Amino acid sequence: MGVRHLLSLQDLSRKEIDEVVRRAVELKAWRKAGYRPPLFLRRTLAMIFEKSSTRTRVSFEAAMNEGGGSAIFLSARESQLGRGEPAEDTARVLSEMCDAIVLRTFDHDTVERFSASACVPVINGLTDRFHPCQLLADMMTYVEHRGTVSGRTVAWVGDGNNMCNSYINAAALMGFTLRVATPEGYEPAALKTGNKVDDVSWVDSPREAVEDADLVVTDVWASMGQEEETAARLQTFSGYQVDSALMQYARKDALFMHCLPAHRGEEVSADVLEGPQSVVWDEAGNRLHAQKALLEFLFAFSQ
Repeated sequence: MGVRHLLSLQDLSRKEIDEVVRRAVELKAWRKAGYRPPLFLRRTLAMIFEKSSTRTRVSFEAAMNEGGGSAIFLSARESQLGRGEPAEDTARVLSEMCDAIVLRTFDHDTVERFSASACVPVINGLTDRFHPCQLLADMMTYVEHRGTVSGRTVAWVGDGNNMCNSYINAAALMGFTLRVATPEGYEPAALKTGNKVDDVSWVDSPREAVEDADLVVTDVWASMGQEEETAARLQTFSGYQVDSALMQYARKDALFMHCLPAHRGEEVSADVLEGPQSVVWDEAGNRLHAQKALLEFLFAFSQ
């Protein structure tokens, strides 16, 4: 079998996503019961992060440790990538020493170049274009609380960023309707081109996006690398906060998700983040179980 990578959700089929989610739910139940199988015995995961992280780093390291393997973390300053070594060279070297690589970086082109030269699985831990690992945890969380997401309506409110792009991928794969509400000029890249994406629509009104939605999702208005735009973005996005008034337009049993970290009082109000419809803490915790299931899935193709 050939090596499989996860650079975006489009690297998986719907059946494979369902399989990873089902396995993640199972592994979570086992862990709760005190059983942590040695899934990654004598496996080593290399992690190169050019962007800071809490959930991605801890979930991958904990997954490997609990599975009997090990994880090696390198920041940009601690690797030769930070001193100008080509991504291709680093990928070749790490492929000789490790069983898989997680790369968290700015430019999505870097992870594509990296995977093209690696002979072990490469996982996108976040780029400026996609965040597929978070989407696996989000899909898992929805399944746990409400069952299948197929046929449901999801509202994205806020910036058309990497998370929004990943939700567009998920909608196409998982069969749910996605309404994206962003200020004009901040539409996700997949919709800026004017290309029609089945079951995905852009609206300029948060209320229109949230109307009768089963799931409402948002993210920070200024992502890493956009700090200089923060003041301007706060003004532009001021009408796009997910608060209790906006959530009233969603279905009564609608869930709220946020990949975190959250800025209370900006993209989400504190009462929504901490409220009964919020599943953000389950969503964050599920990164561990989704990561375990993903690693197990990818390792199966590189025996």
